[in-house]
Amino acid sequence: MKINKIHHIAVICSNYEMSKKFYTEVLGLKILSEVYREKRQSYKLDLMVNDLYQIELFSFPNPPGRPTQPEAVGLRHLAFEVDNIYEAVQELTEKGIVVEEIRVDPITDKKFTFFQDPDGLPLELYEA
Repeated sequence: MKINKIHHIAVICSNYEMSKKFYTEVLGLKILSEVYREKRQSYKLDLMVNDLYQIELFSFPNPPGRPTQPEAVGLRHLAFEVDNIYEAVQELTEKGIVVEEIRVDPITDKKFTFFQDPDGLPLELYEA
């Protein structure tokens, strides 16, 4: 088997409208499609990241909360590459998003920081 690339990442949210606004208006992701699945009482919003990777945003009735402390086994965070981390942090801050202090990866010497989506999912900015 040869894996070519990541096809998509699925995220389940607790408040669909709030998360849709966050991922499209705050992060600026482009909507590919939006479907309401009546049988599952669930929205599925397909989002594009720079025409490369797709994020599927799902809503389900009463999903369980995400364990965070201590960190649980599973996907730890989702990281987005940016050209200028200072500009990206300023843009997020101007939109009311709390962003952690910018740090430097001791292995790569690259700058990075974390912030959260409306459900507390850790998101990372990593400077190219």
